[in-house]
Amino acid sequence: MRRKRVALISEHASPLALPGGVDSGGQNVYVGQLARRLPQLGYHVDVFTRRDCPEPPEIVAWADHARIIHVPAGPAAPVRKEEMLPLMGEFTEFLARHCGRHGSYDLIHANFFMSALVAADFKRATGVPFVVTFHALGRVRRQHQGGQDGFPEERLAIEDRVVREADGIIAECPQDHDDLVNLYGADGSRLATIPCGFDPAEFWPMGRTRARAILGLDPSERIILQLGRMVPRKGVDNVIRGLARLGRDHGIAARLLVVGGGSEWPDPAITPEIGRLAAIAAEEGVRDAVTFVGSRGRCVLCSYYSAADVFVTTPWYEPFGITPVEAAACGTPVVGAAVGGIKTTVVDGETGYLVPPRDPDALADRLARLFRDPDLLRRFGRQALRRAAAGFTWEKVAGEMAGVYAKVLTERPARRARVLPRAVMIPSVPDGLPGLLVGEEFESR
Repeated sequence: MRRKRVALISEHASPLALPGGVDSGGQNVYVGQLARRLPQLGYHVDVFTRRDCPEPPEIVAWADHARIIHVPAGPAAPVRKEEMLPLMGEFTEFLARHCGRHGSYDLIHANFFMSALVAADFKRATGVPFVVTFHALGRVRRQHQGGQDGFPEERLAIEDRVVREADGIIAECPQDHDDLVNLYGADGSRLATIPCGFDPAEFWPMGRTRARAILGLDPSERIILQLGRMVPRKGVDNVIRGLARLGRDHGIAARLLVVGGGSEWPDPAITPEIGRLAAIAAEEGVRDAVTFVGSRGRCVLCSYYSAADVFVTTPWYEPFGITPVEAAACGTPVVGAAVGGIKTTVVDGETGYLVPPRDPDALADRLARLFRDPDLLRRFGRQALRRAAAGFTWEKVAGEMAGVYAKVLTERPARRARVLPRAVMIPSVPDGLPGLLVGEEFESR
């Protein structure tokens, strides 16, 4: 049978990017893992992502029947995702030209609202159905960031349009599902809740002693790990303040490892958030107990998760959050903010603890409970590992995603291929963004 052809669009988050930067995190992992797993289920996958440097070729092999295609939209240089919307016209034009040369796709899976704009415009012109995973919602972001939200106002209108026009919508957790229904009026019949996952070949409990030896860490020190993107909403400042209260109010000393940033060396000039966090650590009197590690490749993250006594993540909000699942897969208990997907991945009092965001006193209290009871710490770690293995593997995620694709393709049966006119006007979005002219012929299935 012919492999179904799926285009994964991820305009700012390439699977090739090093995690931990300002715009590099869970979405990069999500897209990369789906691109690796879906071919095992009979799909051919192309990942379309914006070219952000001049070096990589247009097409890069990623896995069997999976490729990454670098789209020349805007400069071949980094662009903040908050400033990327005007480049989506070029992105859509490139997608159409690519289909003119190589044939179109059976289905598009858009990731983030800008990729979804591309998919929606492409569907209007060609009839190719699309599925969307938003990864974050504009209205939720506005609730938590207010005036600090740097995305243009058009984002909300685009998301409204996408929710109306998408053939399938993926929520990453129950909170995401509720937000899509209550804030966007999403049709429940087109919604599917599919979590993120972990790869057992990447993350496993290698043992604390071995992991610390690999990383050169003190085998006797209490170690708390924070790992992820270095942006204010991730709440790393709250973790630093919690560390200070752990020592001051509970008499327990520990070391905090902060992994992430825009470079392998923790340079505040490259990652300004590191400078802000270092100042907070100094203000709280724990600068010597906080180690900023910098960004690290995924090949060594298992060692960091396994070396830690406890993993902490306390963002203001979190659509899903892959890092708590990865920590659990390494047998490390998690103390996380009771927000978004973390409320699903962490079972309070069983695999770790849930605490309010921006509450360092509550965080310090839960950390003190764990450090005072080593048996509880080990039990939570074992239970976290079992839960991650049972419900949160990328193999399981890809299987559920393939089920959504099959449903969409069944409900929209393949039509006889037709050749579109040489010039195709791709419709504009409701708020008046310009239409896009496609200048080559291509087939629409």
